[in-house]
Amino acid sequence: MEIALPILTLLFLLVLGLPVAVSLALAGALGIFMLNGVDSVVGILATAPGSALGSYELLTIPMFVLMAELMGLSGISSDLFRAVAVWTNRLKGGVGISTVITGALFGAVSGSSTAAAATLAKTAIPSMLSQNYQPGRAAGITAMAGTIAMLIPPSVALIFYGLLSGVNISALLIAGIVPGLLVTLVLSLVIRVTVRNDKLNSDSETNYSWADRFKSLKVAVPFVALFGAVTGLIYTGVATPVESSAIGAFAALVYTVLNRTCSWSGFENRTLINTCAVTAMIGLIIVCAQIFGYFVTMSRFAHDLASFVGASDLPVWAFMAIIIVLYLVLGLFLDLISILILTVPIMMPIVAQLGLDPIWFGIIVILLAEIGIVTPPVGMNVFVVSKISAIPLNDCFAGVVVPVIALLGLIIVLVIWPEITLWLPSTMN
Repeated sequence: MEIALPILTLLFLLVLGLPVAVSLALAGALGIFMLNGVDSVVGILATAPGSALGSYELLTIPMFVLMAELMGLSGISSDLFRAVAVWTNRLKGGVGISTVITGALFGAVSGSSTAAAATLAKTAIPSMLSQNYQPGRAAGITAMAGTIAMLIPPSVALIFYGLLSGVNISALLIAGIVPGLLVTLVLSLVIRVTVRNDKLNSDSETNYSWADRFKSLKVAVPFVALFGAVTGLIYTGVATPVESSAIGAFAALVYTVLNRTCSWSGFENRTLINTCAVTAMIGLIIVCAQIFGYFVTMSRFAHDLASFVGASDLPVWAFMAIIIVLYLVLGLFLDLISILILTVPIMMPIVAQLGLDPIWFGIIVILLAEIGIVTPPVGMNVFVVSKISAIPLNDCFAGVVVPVIALLGLIIVLVIWPEITLWLPSTMN
């Protein structure tokens, strides 16, 4: 009862729509009270904020959020989309493929899935609709393209997983690159296959010269510089994630100033306020998650569950099959942060018991969360795309069915061959 009641309380509060942070704090405090009494609750509530927010690595989040806000202010997403479209105009489905590639590129300077989907919806969907793409398919492509930002560094999702699990954040960010590129490739192939019989008004009649193509790449110069300032420094070991995030935020500020897209009012009223709001929200969730984490530790639920799994002689493939189904079900009802907070403290002892790599496991979890962010009834990316494009929600959800099936196939491949995910971080300094 001491374990079941707090967990059921947490799920009940989340279903009622209470904020994640409040739900975690209330359920955690209830569990600690049932286990150790009121004095323990008061002591933990007094010390949790300082210990939870004292992590040095936590500084990466406001810096990466600031960088993303500045790059959104610069309008680089539209420039990237047009540049990629020039190179893919001869392909059938080229605009859809451009949307996916731009989603990956924008993810490399954003890290927010929902922000990427919202930005792409304003640029890519009108272009696809003008070429007779089915509205639902155009919305589905855009929603799926936004999910790539969850893997490509600087991914706030991966940083959050690293903070919860204690995994090396540098290696975790680099480990997301290859799976992120594979997701981009798989989604592009899905578009090629699904539009092959459609009558699209292609841009193939527009003959771009090689000079035009190379001229379009000028937008890539600041992008490559920023990507190098962040991911390159982490990969080579020259800078820690915290240091590279600060460098990236400064470089983004310089870029917006040089291309004259950064006014003081826009910087103050949009960039700084949004950065503070997102950082405060994440900070509050981390504090409340630590309160709930104390309850999980005191109850020894995770330890006992890991011991049970180890003693059951359950094959690793069976465990992973159960995990995939569990995360897919949770993704239907909960957002990414809620899923990570609920599952990571419990799963980490089991992962260690089975001898699985926690970096590889984190990538699999984020990939499964990508599916959750486009599946009903939560499906935040689909809701955002539907609202911006005015495409009916049912059509938007129908448009993600085939891409989701393809993404599930990729997840199975990465589960069978974990070395695909772990190769790049193994080459780091």
